[in-house]
Amino acid sequence: MALKDRIPFGMALPHRSPDTLDMAVVRHVAQRAEALGFRDLWVTENTLDHVTCFDPVVVLTYAAAVTSTIRLGASVIVLAVHHPAMLAHQWATLDTVSNGRAILGVGLGREHHYREFEVPQAGRVRRFREAIEVVKSLWTQDKTSYHGQFYHLDGATMQPKPVQKPHLPLWMGVGHPDAVRRAARLADGWMGSGGSTIAEFGRSVPILKEALAKAGRDPEDFPISKRIFMAVDENPRVARAELDRWFTEVYHDPNGADASGIHGTPEHVRDRLEELIGMGANHLMLNPISRHAEQLEVLADIVGLSNQK
Repeated sequence: MALKDRIPFGMALPHRSPDTLDMAVVRHVAQRAEALGFRDLWVTENTLDHVTCFDPVVVLTYAAAVTSTIRLGASVIVLAVHHPAMLAHQWATLDTVSNGRAILGVGLGREHHYREFEVPQAGRVRRFREAIEVVKSLWTQDKTSYHGQFYHLDGATMQPKPVQKPHLPLWMGVGHPDAVRRAARLADGWMGSGGSTIAEFGRSVPILKEALAKAGRDPEDFPISKRIFMAVDENPRVARAELDRWFTEVYHDPNGADASGIHGTPEHVRDRLEELIGMGANHLMLNPISRHAEQLEVLADIVGLSNQK
């Protein structure tokens, strides 16, 4: 059975790289991924970065304009560095201009986000919860009045509302067991980060499924995903070298290629994707780190999408 008949696959839109990003390639990947039948396109948010990284809302809006059906997601947006009213308006607008194709993934962020954006870390979980409540209220209510520890609104109104009802999907990308359990209660999907290890994903899935069951939610209907940084080549040494460079230059982690990524021949890569499905993934986001147009075709063939169109 083809992998695409078992789970849907997302594709990374080229948006972050130690090299120059070509907008013609971005357009090609967006349109070709849609034609091949990938479920969604994904980007990250890395504003103050040591490599090139596009703003997620801007590049997804561009992708929305050159496609018509493929879904458009970011995993993750760090809630603490945005006012939730501004974030709610940006993403409701993206959902509107894309005719209901947006997916917003959010996370707590890391220490450097709070330092760089001068946001206190104290009460960061409370701040995160409040931001989610404000965003959902602005998406679904005619007027929002909210008085929390961090955010305050009195009769605030926001238009447009998201096209998707009751609101666009809100995913979370977190790894700590407590945060995984929080995602089961508050989110509409979960995606393990690309920098987290495959072993960590395997440990998180049972925690997530148990928490979903306790919350009365069906794990089969809840997206469980992981971003996978990838390099495929008939010469496994070439694939390994490409992914080693990515993890070394972008993540400063020379060991990440083996622990967190997948590299090797098409046959080996397919086997590793099978392992992730066996761990409980019901969606996977494939993230080539170079040769984007070429790797898109190779990965489509591996998962069985190459004969779609």
